[in-house]
Amino acid sequence: MGRAFQNRKESMAKTAAAKTKVYSKYGREIYVCAKQGGTDPAGNLTLRGLIERAKKDQVPSHVIDKALDKASGVGGEDFSPARYEGFGPGNCMVIVDCLTDNPNRTFGDVRGCFNKAKSKLGTPGSVSHMFDHCAILAFAGDDEEATLEALMEADVDVTDIENEEGHITVFAPHTEYAKAKQALLDAFGEIEFEVDEIQFVPQTTTPVEGDDIPMFEKLLDTLNDLDDVQNVYHNAEIVA
Repeated sequence: MGRAFQNRKESMAKTAAAKTKVYSKYGREIYVCAKQGGTDPAGNLTLRGLIERAKKDQVPSHVIDKALDKASGVGGEDFSPARYEGFGPGNCMVIVDCLTDNPNRTFGDVRGCFNKAKSKLGTPGSVSHMFDHCAILAFAGDDEEATLEALMEADVDVTDIENEEGHITVFAPHTEYAKAKQALLDAFGEIEFEVDEIQFVPQTTTPVEGDDIPMFEKLLDTLNDLDDVQNVYHNAEIVA
């Protein structure tokens, strides 16, 4: 799990740097999360984690407040999640998570990105079965046993716990996110999570090398330039 997650973290950093519309992406995600689970972060742990992540990425408070105001009102945009799966350069596997108010437009845009990078979209489930859909919570600490005990007492289905260089990283099924986070907060108080996300983590990696590297980078860049795209996950390992 560790190496795959490290590759994913490096990819996340590159992806974040490529995003030119990060405020609108966060605003949209906060709106949908608040609409589904309530606008009070105290009672909606997913929203709370999302707001904390937005602040770390220096999203202004007015962007967050505007999204929450929209979610608490009547009407407004009607965004729905859409997920696309496919094969990128070097036959690496790619998952694209979107929030859209026009699925036909979004599908066409995503397909266009794949076509330009000489890649192809697959059917739903064609690659996601090779990823673990994980809740990942990382924080400063070194007591792995106390962490596991707290999670077990809360009846959390833990997938893995890593203890590296003074940092504890907990992996759990995405359905256990809220329960796992609450268990850690109850056990250790108001800890600051360095990673607080639900991600697709690849079970294996696919080497991408030679002429496939610039095409792969083009695929990532064009996807992340789309307003509707929230996250891009992949199992590519760049071979320089």
